[in-house]
Amino acid sequence: MSNVSPFTPKTNEKLQLLVLSNGHGEDVIAASIVQKFQQQEHPPDIFALPLVGEGRAYQKLGIPSIGSVRTMPSGGFLYMDSRQLVRDVRGGLLQLTLNQIQAVRRWVRSQTELGNNSAILAVGDIVPLLFACFSGANYAFVGTAKSEYYVRDEAGLLARKSKGARWENFSGSIYHPWERWLMSRRRCQAVFPRDALTTEILQKWSIPAFDVGNPMMDDLEPSFSSARFYSSAAVQQEIARPLVITLLPGSRPPEAYANWEVIMRAVSALMASFSERGSIFHNSGSVVFLGAIAPGLDQSILSETMKSQGWQVHAESPLPIVDPDALIFKQNNSYFILTQQAYNDCLHWGDLAIAMAGTATEQFVGLGKPAIAIPGNGPQYNPAFAEAQSRLLGTSLFLVDNPAQVPQVAQSLLQNPDRLQLISENGIRRMGKPGAARRIADCLHKKWC
Repeated sequence: MSNVSPFTPKTNEKLQLLVLSNGHGEDVIAASIVQKFQQQEHPPDIFALPLVGEGRAYQKLGIPSIGSVRTMPSGGFLYMDSRQLVRDVRGGLLQLTLNQIQAVRRWVRSQTELGNNSAILAVGDIVPLLFACFSGANYAFVGTAKSEYYVRDEAGLLARKSKGARWENFSGSIYHPWERWLMSRRRCQAVFPRDALTTEILQKWSIPAFDVGNPMMDDLEPSFSSARFYSSAAVQQEIARPLVITLLPGSRPPEAYANWEVIMRAVSALMASFSERGSIFHNSGSVVFLGAIAPGLDQSILSETMKSQGWQVHAESPLPIVDPDALIFKQNNSYFILTQQAYNDCLHWGDLAIAMAGTATEQFVGLGKPAIAIPGNGPQYNPAFAEAQSRLLGTSLFLVDNPAQVPQVAQSLLQNPDRLQLISENGIRRMGKPGAARRIADCLHKKWC
């Protein structure tokens, strides 16, 4: 009998790769890494198991699922509301989880029996990491949920008001000892944290952590060329350009509709401030609001709220947004664009954002821009989530209690270019450099293929 472990990579065999992820955002990140694997000269055979939701990001790539998929009532936001956990348990969470564990072990066993070189890529938090660890296969982990910035910055630990907050860092890291144990096993061959600070901390425990950037910042290129801002007329173009405020209400109904009502109250407060003497907006040029609307939302519901606040349908867009179905509105000297097809452009055009979203807010800040956040009623963007996000993003995110405070914060920001420069540097540092998906795929390809 051979003494070679069935998990020892064999370079003459095609890798069989199983990708695990637990949430819509995690599915998207995992899919971006999968795409880079598919573009390699000798790509692996790839399978997926989305642990939360239906895994549509995988379906778009034609990646087969090895087990049961189902959308739970919480949408994956269990850790923010214990009531959501109860709803999910009633919705069949425990049975679904058991079926998924069995599916992973069955897949690994079948690959071993065939003598295949197999491995697992876990994307998300401790749940897919646990699945991977106890599967019996080699695995790697992309940690999207945790960052040391939640508890510290480069200067040291953050001051916290709550006694319970000490729990987050009780062992010297945002990752608890049992999570670090899972990442330090022999079969865990690579860990990809979301930023350099987290990588540095994890490496203290001899965890094979690599700082390759953050996949959340991949694939955000705009439809227009950045070269347009560096022409001989760039300065004059920038002076003439309108102030652009990007609106990020989140992607999940019905919460996104409730968030939109709150954001529109902030827009109304800004519109009122335009006529106030002493305001930076008084006698200024035009202002453009960009509503970055998820494809799953109903634009007609959002536009009705706008019409009730005096916005009128307009024919021409003040910005070259590449979306033939975009809805254009105008009120006085201000414009409003609702688009479901130009998300990247909305991020790049915006000077600042009014945000009530998770990933979208972090991506906006990662491009070096400030965001003003208004906590909602959840289940995702509630006060606890917003407070945690403000620690993650530091000086780039400004929390306000209510929409009426937005004009004052916006005015303070736009009047201080030195502060905006520091915000830009902070956002880019905390969210990491783009191109991580390809670097992760290349790193794992070298290890496993």
